[in-house]
Amino acid sequence: MTLNTNAQNKGILRPGHRLNLSAGSASVLVALALVGLKLWALQATGALSVAASLADSAMDLVISVTGLVVIIYAARPADDDHRFGHSSAEDIAALGQAVLLSGAAVFIGYGAIDRLFADVPPPLTNETRGMVVMGASVALSIALVLWQRRVVKRTDSKVVAADSLHYIADLIPNIGAIIALAVSSVFAFPQMDSVVALLAALILLNGAARIGRRSFDALMDRSASRATMEELAFIVGGWPGVHGFHDLKTRTAGATLFVQVHIELDGAQPLRDAHEISRSLKRRIREAYPQSDVIIHQDLARS
Repeated sequence: MTLNTNAQNKGILRPGHRLNLSAGSASVLVALALVGLKLWALQATGALSVAASLADSAMDLVISVTGLVVIIYAARPADDDHRFGHSSAEDIAALGQAVLLSGAAVFIGYGAIDRLFADVPPPLTNETRGMVVMGASVALSIALVLWQRRVVKRTDSKVVAADSLHYIADLIPNIGAIIALAVSSVFAFPQMDSVVALLAALILLNGAARIGRRSFDALMDRSASRATMEELAFIVGGWPGVHGFHDLKTRTAGATLFVQVHIELDGAQPLRDAHEISRSLKRRIREAYPQSDVIIHQDLARS
């Protein structure tokens, strides 16, 4: 049995998927703009801080394009081969991004330490032009992060969250490059950029660990957080007509929360009433967790 076209279209056009797609597309466009701006700034200034920021943006472009492809794939509805949908692709991509982020953090940190203790830091030129370009880069990054944060709040997409982390981390080296150019121009002290870059590397490592842990837990079918489990138990246990429940199970895949629970109902009531209890309870759970897939099993209440 295959899914019909209407069901497929409906799955693709879910609001959460549209928001994730908009965030992914914006990320690619911003990454392209940042790479172009920083290429020009590097040519004008010869600053290593700008070169490091350019390398970071180039990696962001690769990750953003990959993330957009994954978002499109994850938005596909369930089919004969993937009965629970394709949202786990987000977890795989986010885990890969976490590994890349960790590598980038180590690379940036090593470079920062090397430059910090260099005997003769390289001279910088055209600092004012460089500061203007980096300032524009900061403004673009902030605008993108604000939109991504809004999307993550509504969809809980791990890919968008990981991508947002890239640009948040980018803000520090970008601002550091501005400070380095300004300090170099006024005080001839370029080592400031190395200090800021080292701080950015530490923040990047911490964020990568957080994203990686969440993605790994999802791929291993770990239950939802304790707070989520407690709220679900409160909703199910207090629902009218439910005499008890057991086997409450959860797992996550991408932005989707999968919930299964057995509820105990009065066996003497009409089937129509039992079905209505289950239907209304399912609706209530989805109101609390819009990105959820809920399965409710009906059992006879224990005597």
